[in-house]
Amino acid sequence: MSTTRLAPLFLVCAFALAATACSSVQPVAYSGISSAQQLKQNRGDDAAKVPYRYAAPVVWSRYTQVMVDPVVVYRGADNQFGDMTEDDKTALADYMSKTFASKLTKRFEPGTQPSPATLRIRLTLTGAETTTALVGQVMHFDIAGNLYNGVQAIRGGKGAFSGSVSYAVEVYDSSSGRLLKAYVSKQYPNAMNLPAAFGSLSAARTGLDKGADALVAQLQ
Repeated sequence: MSTTRLAPLFLVCAFALAATACSSVQPVAYSGISSAQQLKQNRGDDAAKVPYRYAAPVVWSRYTQVMVDPVVVYRGADNQFGDMTEDDKTALADYMSKTFASKLTKRFEPGTQPSPATLRIRLTLTGAETTTALVGQVMHFDIAGNLYNGVQAIRGGKGAFSGSVSYAVEVYDSSSGRLLKAYVSKQYPNAMNLPAAFGSLSAARTGLDKGADALVAQLQ
């Protein structure tokens, strides 16, 4: 293909990349979750992915079991699902439930009733973005798209037209009901992750995989 024919395509892609960079949805301190009043703005290095959080002093090693509540799909006015279908929300909630439970039970024994050694974890799916059909994949092969995604990968940012998932985590002492940790997070694949670009929910699912690993790491 000639340079003359490539130039218009490059300009279109560059314009589209600028537009998507400006329109990315950021999580909020969702007003309808139980820990909303305790959440504070995170000013740490991980603020882009965990913009709000709360943490009490805890010795995590005293907890040996975990109870994971069924994932709730957030219905508050400040949800960030956009025009996502109910079927897609349900599919992500089911995947989130299975993924987090599987990861957590590698660190803790499954709990069946409250006790001083058991955590109770509440997960709320608060928003998601689907990968834009066709365009999300093309950006991995387009010159402008590859440049943008390469920079985003270095920065830890989201790929062009890639999907994402937003959610809230609340961790309680199951016997006292005391809130130990809470945060809202936005997760997405590495910007150069090509397999995650195929399928409208693949990026969001990859984000949930990363989110589950991140939670387990915090409870060590």
